[in-house]
Amino acid sequence: SKNRRIFRHKPKMNLCSIQESNDIPKEAIEYLVSPKETELEKHIHREDVEYLIEVFHDAKEYGSILDVKKIDFDALEKRIEEVRNSAPNDMFELRYREIILEKIPSLIQQAKIMSQKYDVVCTNPPYMGRRGMNPKLMKYLDNNFKDSKTDMFAVFMEKNDKYLKNNGLMGMINQHSWMFLSSYERLREKLISNRTIYNMVHLGAHAFEEVGGEVVQTTVFVTTNTNVPGYKTTYVRLVDFKSQFDKEEAFLLGENRYVIKKEGFQKIPGWPIAYWISKNMRRVFEKGIPLEKLAAPRQGLATGNNNKFLRLWHEVSNIQIGLSMESTEQFHNSGLKYAPYNKGGEFRKWYGNYEYIIKFDKENYNELSRVGNHLPSRQYYFKQSITWSLVSISYFGVRFSPAGSVFDVGGSSVFPPEDIIYYLTGLMCSKISTKLMNILNPTINFPVGDVKRIPVLVSNKYKPSIDGLVEKNIEISKTDWDSFETSWDFKKHPILAYKKEADTIEAAFTNWSNFAENQFNQLKANEEELNRIFIEIYGLQDELTPEVADEDITISKADRERDIKSFISYAVGCMFGRYSLDEEGLIFAGGDFDDKFRLRDGQWEIKTKEGWKKSRVNIVEHNVIPIADGDYFEDGILERFVDFVKVSFGEDTLEENLDYIAETLGRKANETSRQAIRRYFLKDFYKDHVRTYKKRPIYWLFDSGRQDGFKALIYMHRYDSSTVARVRTDYLHSLQKKYEAEVSHLDILIDSDISEREKAAARKKKETILKQIEECRLYDEVIAHMANQRIEIDLDDGVKVNYAKFQGVEIPQGKGRKPL
Repeated sequence: SKNRRIFRHKPKMNLCSIQESNDIPKEAIEYLVSPKETELEKHIHREDVEYLIEVFHDAKEYGSILDVKKIDFDALEKRIEEVRNSAPNDMFELRYREIILEKIPSLIQQAKIMSQKYDVVCTNPPYMGRRGMNPKLMKYLDNNFKDSKTDMFAVFMEKNDKYLKNNGLMGMINQHSWMFLSSYERLREKLISNRTIYNMVHLGAHAFEEVGGEVVQTTVFVTTNTNVPGYKTTYVRLVDFKSQFDKEEAFLLGENRYVIKKEGFQKIPGWPIAYWISKNMRRVFEKGIPLEKLAAPRQGLATGNNNKFLRLWHEVSNIQIGLSMESTEQFHNSGLKYAPYNKGGEFRKWYGNYEYIIKFDKENYNELSRVGNHLPSRQYYFKQSITWSLVSISYFGVRFSPAGSVFDVGGSSVFPPEDIIYYLTGLMCSKISTKLMNILNPTINFPVGDVKRIPVLVSNKYKPSIDGLVEKNIEISKTDWDSFETSWDFKKHPILAYKKEADTIEAAFTNWSNFAENQFNQLKANEEELNRIFIEIYGLQDELTPEVADEDITISKADRERDIKSFISYAVGCMFGRYSLDEEGLIFAGGDFDDKFRLRDGQWEIKTKEGWKKSRVNIVEHNVIPIADGDYFEDGILERFVDFVKVSFGEDTLEENLDYIAETLGRKANETSRQAIRRYFLKDFYKDHVRTYKKRPIYWLFDSGRQDGFKALIYMHRYDSSTVARVRTDYLHSLQKKYEAEVSHLDILIDSDISEREKAAARKKKETILKQIEECRLYDEVIAHMANQRIEIDLDDGVKVNYAKFQGVEIPQGKGRKPL
């Protein structure tokens, strides 16, 4: 439309793909440096050629971030023409000539481009963090781009500035993390002090349709390499719009524009490009004391091999876990192996997320000091602290951590003096800190480098009230955390703990539900009161309100389905001896079972603080509980569970309680309560168990297959090398005989004088059992193979390693047939 003759001549693009000089031999360089030239010309020419070869060695590793100086390109190009027009004297010269004409012109072209200065540089740079870089590239960045080496997009911010003429303009779209993260603080200081941001459109996530556009947080901006004091930059904030179309519409309508002088950023620690904050918030940063001056924020350790050093606490023998230790020395002197480990976890405030333990005995401690990040900040191990999760898609929030834990990178911590720990916990759990962290680092990460810059305003007037509220919140959150068996401080299931005088599970659940509701409401009220106090201390009444949404309270209300299922899980734990109705807390999870339970005159006894006494629950003697789809075992899981309900709530209300449980689990119209509960054990109990224990189950399921021919549970902590054989001989073989007997009985029914409907039902039942018999026959081969191996397990290896020992068994199917 502008020039119809544009393509009559081939366009010459000032464009190149970076080439390397690695395979150019010295002999070719000698040939290029013509001996016919004067010595001076030869020296200058040789120096330029050797520089060209040197600067582009391994050039594909570095691309256009290489720093290339100007040389005598005209002389080089003239010499190339001479070589092109001359005839070689021998085969060697012919080869050198070919190399020179093939390689050198492209090196000259890219050197010309990369050594020039430009009026404008614009780019969408590569996004690549340190993990994606090879050692050569990392070393180059360490030496040449110290302030931006964390990611390639930031490196290009520095490099593009070097490409500019004075008063040149640089335009980029890249990730917005350079605006906030502490790792780019020096980069921001240089930009604010020595350059000027002309304008910016802060896009945030969801700016593009392409894959990843919903995740990558981007910003588009133009800068100049000239410092213009007092320049009023226009920023357009579109981060809160959820689609590219909403962002575009808001931009075109002129919404969310902020005009600010760059000098305002210098008042905030770390110089974040927080263009949207108010004057009041800037005053907070001017008046506040950085957190690091009141406490000691520290990044925790990285093991370098979590599979080796870390376990979920429930995997190992609990007698090897050292709780409530106050120093590394005390822990080592205890002779124990595992210490609690703050690893971060999901967003939760006040207390909790105690899931992991670390091998921290002297041997492993010494190894950890040589691997990973070499045990940083070890003087703070086992100290009382405030900890938080490094990554959170919700808000910033912290948890009080009493003495006794080691801490991880993902569970970084701050170590305040005793007299201010509750005050800081309250501040860091308040809306104030979320607001401040959104300024210091509005990403999903909360690294130590940003947390330490939180401005703290200490109010002696409000401190007693704050301390009291925080202490209560920690207590409420701990009670919630300890109400579930995934806590090592779990005492008793809440349906039993809050039973009071109730004789039905429904009434007991109502008591628990009322208690949990009151706790929830109290925590919410306390959080709102803390918000109100801190908003007043910080003078941000015009920007924040104290209200907290229910979904932002991080303790649980009662949930009928979840809590009934956890009640069933607790019952199974009591059957195995993990828990007991007669003693609170964890009873057996490793060690010598006979130290905790004994069978005397047919009656189980448990060792309590007061001595041996009768156990109200009949403990599984040989660590096997069969799960059958019929009344095949007197000691099956359904039968044991019915007894548990009878013992814990009485015989008079047994049927009512079973009905309540069955209705909660989803009883079908044609089922009795026992049938519904049996179906849950057959189909869903183990799925729920694996989910609850984060894919590291402590009860293991023997399962013959889809026909539900045979199922049985064992308790990992009571396993021994004879357990599999006992499963086979005492339960699988017994069930096979009962199946055969039932088939014989069904044959008699089918041949008897009964209705056709009853005969059809009998035939269908027989068909099902025959499938189960065949499934059990095949499974018997598997169990026999396992039993003969007498496999040993070591709880220290964790569930993943031990569980794998029983997987992938192949059954030979005869010559020419693939093993099953």
